[in-house]
Amino acid sequence: MGYSQILRRAREEKTNYGRRRNLLMGRRNFITVQITNENTLVQIHKPELEGDKVLSSAHSRSLLKQGWKGSRKSIPAAYLTGYLAGKKALAGGIGNAVLYVGTRRYTQRIASALKGVIDAGIEVPADEETFPSEDRISGKHLKVANEIQKVKSAIDSEVRSK
Repeated sequence: MGYSQILRRAREEKTNYGRRRNLLMGRRNFITVQITNENTLVQIHKPELEGDKVLSSAHSRSLLKQGWKGSRKSIPAAYLTGYLAGKKALAGGIGNAVLYVGTRRYTQRIASALKGVIDAGIEVPADEETFPSEDRISGKHLKVANEIQKVKSAIDSEVRSK
C-alpha cells in the first residue's frame, strides 16, 4: 500500500479543487465573499494562469465613511458591501460574474452580499428564493437603526465622482 499525498489546502479544508477546476474552466469572472469576526469583504476576480486578479473590491470598513453605525458583518452591512463592490465593478467595465464560495457554506450574509452585487447591476446567476427577506436586508430586526437608502445613495454618488 502506497502513500498518497493530499494537497495542503485540501487537507486544511481551504480549497475545494473540484469546484475550483470547474470555475477556472468556465473562464468567467467570479465573486468571493469573506466574512470575518468584524468585517465583510467582497471581491470580484478574474482567473488567470499566474493567479487570480482582483478586478473590484469592497470592504465593510468603507461603510463608516458613508455614515454606517453598528455591526459591519450583519446582513445589511454585507448587502451594502456587495452593492459597493458591484458599483465599482460596473465602473470598471465588468458586466457578469458567478459566485464562488469554495469550502464555505452558503449563508444568509453571503446571500445578502450577492444580492447587493446583483442590485448594483452585475449579472449573476442566482435563485431569488435564496436571498434574505427585504426586512432583514433593510435591518429592521437590528437594534441599531441605519438608513439603507441613504447609504446606497452615498455609495452611488461616491462611485460616480471617481
